[in-house]
Amino acid sequence: MAGHSQFKNIMHRKGRQDKVRARLFSKLGREITVAAKLGQPDPDFNPRLRAAIIAARAENMPKDNIERAVKKSQGSDTESYDEVRYEGYGPGGIAIIVEALTDNRNRTAGEVRAIFTKGGGNLAETGAVSFMFDHVGLVEFDGKAASADAVLEAAIDAGADDVVSDDSTHSIYVAPDNFADTAKKLEAKFGEPKKSAIVWKPQNTLAVDDEQGEKILRMMESLEENDDVQNVYANFEISDALVSKMSA
Repeated sequence: MAGHSQFKNIMHRKGRQDKVRARLFSKLGREITVAAKLGQPDPDFNPRLRAAIIAARAENMPKDNIERAVKKSQGSDTESYDEVRYEGYGPGGIAIIVEALTDNRNRTAGEVRAIFTKGGGNLAETGAVSFMFDHVGLVEFDGKAASADAVLEAAIDAGADDVVSDDSTHSIYVAPDNFADTAKKLEAKFGEPKKSAIVWKPQNTLAVDDEQGEKILRMMESLEENDDVQNVYANFEISDALVSKMSA
């Protein structure tokens, strides 16, 4: 199993405590507010906001919280956040991309650097590893939404570039410029997706042993726990045995 989605699945299966859920809702709300502030507060005319709301719903964020986050974007006292990307290497030489929304670049940079160092990795310059990833739109549907053939046909008609289907999920990839239009067409066909976002997809993955895999997962967990970090992507593969162990 590989990459970012695998890590997310492990964390989801572990279950969340109230503190973890509160942190997640805070991050989701921040993304909603920033998206609404940068564009329009109507998700029908703001693809980033639409994607943020879908992500919030997927995590069972209450409707009131979502509406509050949108309204917050229209206030004159709304905090100003910068979008920052950090790149570096983790245990075993894997490549890691971290996306953050911060009101203090120095604080966030220091905290992210410390996590990389403590985790056995090192922070690098912007651009050091992003060339190993494709920056693409991703629309995910539940595996039960339709057959793989039906999803493939609809994705091609909607302008997608690639489709990966398994028993649980249909993952549809599209160029960022076509993302909003393609996502809207697919949603009209199959209903609201499980996920809709612009992501960093690794071009290739690096297999690591279980010892390195545990270190990587702990490092990624520390990054995810940082209040300013929104997303973490990596290009590693770990064994099914380690996945089972970490999910227990």
